[in-house]
Amino acid sequence: MKQQIASITARVMKLKPVRVFLQYNAKGGPLLAAGLSFQAVFAVFAAIWVGFAIAGFIITANPQLQRAFLVLLSTNLPGLIDTGSGGGVLNADLLLSTSTLTWTGAVAAVGLLFTALGWLASGRDAVRLLFGMRSAPTNFLLLKLRDLGTAFGFGLAMLVSATLSVFSTAALSSVFGWLGIDQRSNLAIVSARAIGLVVVLALDIAVLAVFYRVVSGIRIPFRLLAQGVVLAAIAVVVLQALGSSLLGGATRNPLLASFAVIIGLMIWFNLLCQVTLIGATWIAVSADDRGVELSGGAQRAHGVAAPTGTATAL
Repeated sequence: MKQQIASITARVMKLKPVRVFLQYNAKGGPLLAAGLSFQAVFAVFAAIWVGFAIAGFIITANPQLQRAFLVLLSTNLPGLIDTGSGGGVLNADLLLSTSTLTWTGAVAAVGLLFTALGWLASGRDAVRLLFGMRSAPTNFLLLKLRDLGTAFGFGLAMLVSATLSVFSTAALSSVFGWLGIDQRSNLAIVSARAIGLVVVLALDIAVLAVFYRVVSGIRIPFRLLAQGVVLAAIAVVVLQALGSSLLGGATRNPLLASFAVIIGLMIWFNLLCQVTLIGATWIAVSADDRGVELSGGAQRAHGVAAPTGTATAL
C-alpha cells in the first residue's frame, strides 16, 4: 500500500502543472504577485483619470466606440466603472468630461508616470526572478524610456481593441441582416458575446507576449513563449468572464462596505498577477524540460537558478 501511494505521489509530482506550481511557490511567486497587485491599485486610478482625459477627445464623438471602450474597461476592472447599470463606483460620463489641461489631470499624469513605470519595473524583476535571472543590466534611462513606450502601447492597445469590437459588432449585424436573423435572438447574442471574448483574448495574448518578452528583456523562443502566453491569456479571460461573481462575496461583506472598491481591486489584481506570473513560470519550466538556455542580458543569479532535473514534461 505504501509503495502504491509513493508511486502515485511520484507520478503526480512529475506532472508539469504540479512542477510549475511548486517552482512558482519556491521562488516566492505569491509574494511577488501580492507586491505587484498592491502597486497596481495605485496605478489604476491615475491611469483611468489620464486615460479618459486623453481618450475622451477620441471616443466622445462616437457613441459606439465609447460604449465598447467602457465595456472593455469594466471587463478588465469589474465593479469600478459604472457603464449605466449602476454597478460601478466611477461615473463614466464624469470621467469622459475630464480634461488634461486641469491641475488634477497634471497631478494624475505625474502619478501615473511614477506608478506605471514602477509597476513595469517590478513586473520585470519578478519575471526575471522566476526565470532565475538577475535584474536587467540595460541602462536605467533606456529601461525607463522603454517602459514608458510600453505603457503607452498598452493604453493604445485598449483603444484599438475597443475599435475592433465596434467594427466586428457592426460586421456581425450586417451578416445577420443579410441572413434575416433577428439580432435579439439567442444566436445573435451568443455570437456577439463570443466575438467580444475573442477580441479580449487577442488583447490579452498581445499584452502578455509583450510583458514576457519585451518588458522582461528575456529572449524566449516563440514556441515556449506561445505556451505560457496562451495558457495565461485563457485563464485571464475566464477571470474576466467571472469577475463580478468572483468579487461579489468579498465586496458585499457589510464589515468591508467602506473599503469594498479597494479590497475588490486588490483581490482582482492579485488574481491577475498570480495568473501572469504562473504563466511566466510555465515558460521557465518548459525551457528547463527542453534544455533551452534562455538569455536576458545577465547571468543566472546565484541561489535562484532554475532546476535542471530530468522530470518528464506533461
